[in-house]
Amino acid sequence: MQGSMTALITPFKNSKVDFETYEKLIKRQIENGIDWVVPVGTTGESATLTHNEHKECIELAVSVCKGTDTKVLAGAGSNSTHEAIDLAKFAQDKGADAILSVSPYYNKPTQRGLYEHYKALADSIDIPVVLYNVPGRTCSNIEVDTAVKLFKEVENIVAIKEATGKVENVVALLSKCDISVISGDDAINYPILASGGKGVISVTANLLPDKISELVNLALKGEFLKARKLNEDLYELNKAMFIESNPIPIKYAMYEAGLIPSLEYRLPLVEPSEESKRKIKEILKRYL
Repeated sequence: MQGSMTALITPFKNSKVDFETYEKLIKRQIENGIDWVVPVGTTGESATLTHNEHKECIELAVSVCKGTDTKVLAGAGSNSTHEAIDLAKFAQDKGADAILSVSPYYNKPTQRGLYEHYKALADSIDIPVVLYNVPGRTCSNIEVDTAVKLFKEVENIVAIKEATGKVENVVALLSKCDISVISGDDAINYPILASGGKGVISVTANLLPDKISELVNLALKGEFLKARKLNEDLYELNKAMFIESNPIPIKYAMYEAGLIPSLEYRLPLVEPSEESKRKIKEILKRYL
C-alpha cells in the first residue's frame, strides 16, 4: 500500500451528486499519474451523502479506474460498526482494491472499542483495510499501540492514514512495526515521506495531481532533496486549502480553476468567506 492518492471531492449540481463531472475528475487523476483515488472520504463530504449516494460514488470510481493503473481506496467509515461493515462489503463486491475507514466519531470509543471495531470490520472482508486517524475531526484517536496491535494481529489491516499532524506518530509507529504510513496532511507530506511514510492521501491532488504524483515518486525513489523542494513549492497552496474546513477551500479552488461547473456544498458546509475567496484566488495565480 503506497503511492500518490487523491482524496476526491464530490461535485454537486442542483443539490444532487454530479456524476458526469465526478467521472471527468477521476479520469483527470488517472491521466496525471495518480496511483489511487479515494472516493467518499472527508474531502468527499461523505458525512452528508446518503448511503445510496456513497455507494454510487464508489461504484463509479471502480468503473472508471477499471483497466487502468489507478486503484480505488474506497471510503467505508462510520460511527456504527455494522454500517461500516455494510459499506466495506459493498466496496469489495463492486471491485474496490482496498477500503479507508475513519475511526468512529462522536461516540468516543475506548482503545479496546477501536480495536474491536476495526477487527470486526477487517474480518468481514478480504481486501486490505487502511485505518484513518484524524482525531481533530472525530474526537477518537487511534493510539500508536492500538494501531500496532491491529497491524500485527489482523492480516488485512495494512496501512494507516496519519492525519494527527504529528510526525512523531509516524516515527513511533515505524519503530514498532512496518505498517504503511500514509500522510493525511499535505503541509507535512515531505516530512512524513522522509520519515518512512509510503504515500500521501492528498487534498491538493484534486487540483495538481501531477505535482503530488511527482512528489511521492521522488520520495519513494530516495530523491529527497528534490521532493523537499517540491513540497516547499506547494506549501502556500497546501496551507490555503485548509484556511477553512476541508473541503470548503479545495472545492472553491476547483471551481475557480474551471474543473467543476458549479460551486455547491451540502449543509452545514457553506461557501468560503469573501476574505478566504480573495486569498485563494491570489494563491491560485501562482500555481495555475
